[in-house]
Amino acid sequence: MATKKKKTGNDIETHLGRILEGDCIETMKTLPDASIDLVFADPPYNLQLGGDLTRPDDSRVDGVDDDWDKFDSFRAYDDFTRAWLAEARRILKPDGAVWVIGSYHNIFRVGTAIQDTGFWILNDVVWRKSNPMPNFRGTRLTNAHETLIWAAKSQKSKYTFNYRALKTANDDLQMRSDWEFPICTGAERLKDDKGAKIHPTQKPESLLYRVLIASTKPGDIVLDPFFGSGATGAAAKYLGRRFIGIERDKTYIAAAQKRIAKVKPLEEEDLKTQPSPKAAKRVPFGQVVETRLIKPGAKLFSPQGNHQAKVRADGSLYVKDGETEIQGSIHKVGAAVQQREACNGWTYWHYEEKTGRKPIDFLRDKIRKEMTG
Repeated sequence: MATKKKKTGNDIETHLGRILEGDCIETMKTLPDASIDLVFADPPYNLQLGGDLTRPDDSRVDGVDDDWDKFDSFRAYDDFTRAWLAEARRILKPDGAVWVIGSYHNIFRVGTAIQDTGFWILNDVVWRKSNPMPNFRGTRLTNAHETLIWAAKSQKSKYTFNYRALKTANDDLQMRSDWEFPICTGAERLKDDKGAKIHPTQKPESLLYRVLIASTKPGDIVLDPFFGSGATGAAAKYLGRRFIGIERDKTYIAAAQKRIAKVKPLEEEDLKTQPSPKAAKRVPFGQVVETRLIKPGAKLFSPQGNHQAKVRADGSLYVKDGETEIQGSIHKVGAAVQQREACNGWTYWHYEEKTGRKPIDFLRDKIRKEMTG
């Protein structure tokens, strides 16, 4: 009996930067186990359209009525979804993740399949369209959003999440799970020689940009099994990620190749983002005291200056307010003076400098930079 040759991780290198023509499930079967960092998938919506959609002037709306979006039944669609998700999970690295985007027609069925296949859901994100298509018939609410599901390969996966990069991009506010972007219009919308849209569900590159910044690192391998007009590949190339696309429509492939060829990748230096707190080396406050960046006996202040604490030799803080005495870590004391359950002492407590007060987190960053040279 012939033995099937086991694929090695190096096999994936031959596919990088390419669009593989063919059925997504069968093509994924040719890729080696645990070789992909992230899968971004924009699968068929299974819209179940009941006839043409027209505007008030009786002109036809150019909706999604392609054969690739038609399934005989919900069960057929569910079987298809579970099959491609199973392959996607197989080829993901242990710490890999998947993003799937869909509309109300399919995303709930996809969500069930994601959980049943063994993925661990991290977030759902609402993409709010700033310029949605109106509901021309006036029979329902204007459908102004789509939903993305972000899921790790398993509950134990140490998935990539560039928290601080997203927070920085959002003017130092935590990035929320509702994102507003316009749908593709103008120059970004790919059109043929007759001015018709090449792909009916082309996604904005700005959406892919955020997904990749959020959940990948430069050099990571991103697979899109429903490559379409190539938004994932264009964003990946621009951001220094490596991509593989799978697509069966030759027209889409040609348009995507032409589009991606025009993309100039960013310089390596420009790809650097704010490091994630989880990725940063742990530095206890005691080390700040040991290195004498803050000396025992120094005073720390709350952001508004209404609370003061004294630093002790072991890195603990001491507060005396009338008859009340509080002592403990920077976090414990910060929480106590605010009468809260928890506190991030690194950002709450400030120290005095000639130029004014700064968070003690500044000193932690200084030690980290010295550690890394």
